[in-house]
Amino acid sequence: MTSAQQSLRGRTALVTGATSGIGRATAIQLAREGAEVIVHGRDASRGEQVVAEIAGALGKVRFIAADLSDPTEIRRLADEAGEVDVLVNNAGISWFGPTADLDVATYDALFDSNVRAAYFLVAALAPKMAAKGGGSIVNVASMVAAIGIAGAAAYGGTKATLAAMTRSWAAEFSPRGVRVNAVAPGPVYTAADPARIEALGATTLLGRAAQAEEIAQVITFLASPASAYITGATVAADGGRTAV
Repeated sequence: MTSAQQSLRGRTALVTGATSGIGRATAIQLAREGAEVIVHGRDASRGEQVVAEIAGALGKVRFIAADLSDPTEIRRLADEAGEVDVLVNNAGISWFGPTADLDVATYDALFDSNVRAAYFLVAALAPKMAAKGGGSIVNVASMVAAIGIAGAAAYGGTKATLAAMTRSWAAEFSPRGVRVNAVAPGPVYTAADPARIEALGATTLLGRAAQAEEIAQVITFLASPASAYITGATVAADGGRTAV
């Protein structure tokens, strides 16, 4: 799939958490493939930077600010986005540490941001996709949904839930043309602790962590017609970490 093919021309894509990291790389890649991109984030200044980068060379784009920990903000985001053809549920937060050190407020924040936000965005947008006869939803899970890593019980729980919802949403919406898949990245160089990411990368079969753009390529594939026969799948993009 090349940019010259413009596989998503004429389609609108909403990417949550698109002001940095995997989300930002995904928004840029989807724009390269011809999509009109809606960049979501909480920081308007960072959002406008992404908008400027895309608008300068790649195509139509706009920014919507919303705090996805607030259910009313989730609804507003869905309303302002309107009808979309591609939804990438990327936004979320992480926490790693001893189980006994996690307080209730942070636990709730993890599930509110990583699970509830995706659930209610799908609830708002997937029926509209189904009514039009097609669409693609890509959820960003994690390798920690499939393997045990000390300190990742709560975060891994949110991502395993997201993978389970992916399968259920595929069963619900794919008969009406909406494909629902997930990507499960391994360690990725983003804003997180680089030393920790590098150490996790060393445990993969490829012996390194990923760049955000490498994950964005997989998300873009699942969003595009190139993956027309894939739904209900969780695609590992983890350097082989969960393969053996």
